[in-house]
Parts: sequence; C-alpha cells; structure tokens
Amino acid sequence: MRMGELFQTEDWKKEKHVPVIEAPDSVDVNEVFEVKVSLGKEIEHPNTTAHHIRWIRVYFKPEGGKFAYEVGSFEFAAHGESTDGADTGPVYTHHQVTCCMKANTSGELVAAAYCTIHGLWENSRGIKVG
Repeated sequence: MRMGELFQTEDWKKEKHVPVIEAPDSVDVNEVFEVKVSLGKEIEHPNTTAHHIRWIRVYFKPEGGKFAYEVGSFEFAAHGESTDGADTGPVYTHHQVTCCMKANTSGELVAAAYCTIHGLWENSRGIKVG
C-alpha cells in the first residue's frame, strides 16, 4: 500500500472531514498572504475526547515541480480531557488554522487532516502567482 492510498477526499460541502482551504485565487510574486484551513465548514465536525481532529498539515507544490513543501503542521491538543473524565475538561481547541506564506511561483495548496475515528483526509486548490 502507498501512503497516498490512505487519504480520502470528497466535496467539503457534503463531507465534514474534508479540509477547506481558503486563500486568494492569485497573489503577486513574494506577496505574503493568508491561508486558512478548517474542517466542518458546512457540516460541523465533533470535537470530543474520543472523536476529534488531531492535526492539520499544509503543503505547497509548485507548478511543474516534483516535490511538495511543508508550509506548516498544526496539532490540536485539548478536546475536553480532564482528570474528572472525558468531555468534562475546561478547554477545547478548534480544528481551524490560519498561516501566512509567500511564493515565487504558481502551484497547489494541499491540506491534510487526521480524524481520530475516520482517518486521513485531504483537499487541494490552485493559486496563481505572478
């Protein structure tokens, strides 16, 4: 089995596990821009001790390039855990990240996420740089 075979994808408007990537359609060369990645934009994803999004990773693959470059790796550590029991804790992280980046060529933004019950999910979108 290959790593890519482990990832699932679907239309994020119908499936709560698919990362939603929000970024400009185009930017100037070396312009710093925001990339926001979230899950459950249309259909809310649970955030409980047993069922949550553990992490989101963002990559950039330059147009015509062979390799993708990791932009950021984001862990979510608080999901209601407590010494009093599951889902009784005082803090819950939310499965959404915003990072800033710049690029000197067009390419694809790729986001991957891990759900503790439903596994690995991915999505991508192009961005024009010029």
